This record gives sequence, C-alpha cells and structure tokens, in this order.
Amino acid sequence: MEYYKYLRQYIGHRPIILPGSVVIILNEQNEVLLQKRHDGYWGLPGGLMDLGESFEEVAKREVFEETGLVVENLKLLNVFSGSEYYLKVPNGDELYSLTAVYYTKDVSGEMKIDYSESEKMQYFSLNNMPKELTDEYRGFIKEYINCEKMDLK
Repeated sequence: MEYYKYLRQYIGHRPIILPGSVVIILNEQNEVLLQKRHDGYWGLPGGLMDLGESFEEVAKREVFEETGLVVENLKLLNVFSGSEYYLKVPNGDELYSLTAVYYTKDVSGEMKIDYSESEKMQYFSLNNMPKELTDEYRGFIKEYINCEKMDLK
C-alpha cells in the first residue's frame, strides 16, 4: 500500500506533508516531456515517496512506472515547499507538497504510457507549453528556464 494511503486510514482528511519528486525530461531539441492526466491537465512525470526512498529514487521509479523510460544523471533544480504548495483535493484530503524537481537529458528506453495514470505523453517546446499545464508545474519549468538563461545549471 502506498504510504500516503496508509496514513489517511488514521488521520482522515487532515493536512499532511507529502514528499515527492518530478523530472523535467529534455530531448535533443530541448523540449520537455509532459504527461496529460485523466483530469485534463498536463504535468511532469513523477510521484510520491514511499518509505525508505530518497528523492532521486522516487524520481527514477516514478518516471519508469509512468513512461517506461529510464532516466540517469539527474540534476537537482530545486526543492519546492511552503504554504503556496497547500492543496485540498476533491475528496477533501488536505496536503502540503514537498517536491524535489530534477532535470536530465540522459534518457533511455522505449516510451510506454501507463494508461491508469496518463492519457498521453508529448514533448513541448519550453516556450510553448499547453494552456492546461498546472500552475505548479509551470512554475517548476519557469525556474528551469530562468536557470538555463542565467547558466546556473
């Protein structure tokens, strides 16, 4: 059982901190891979931490589970947390996300979409993101672009 589901059995809908990771996967054209989820919104591949995992292990596992791709040489962009990352989801669960955002161009394997989590996967130009990209993910990508422009990566 996923850790957060286990916690919810005991605490109900009260706020919890949920650590996780996402990866900005870039192809040779410097386009970013996004996944369209069943709620109609686009996001980055990634997910929540299980007990005993590091942020990097979460990133690699979730990318593989959701896309079939193997990512290596992950570089940490930033860790995002705080009150602006509070969410109340439709079922009433409250959470504060703590997200490690990585980026890489070191990708191998064949893309295989996990249709239980995604409808579609597509690469997008960094300056032409879909309008249905969530604000949270848009902010992660914006920070990557800003670091790229300042050559801070």
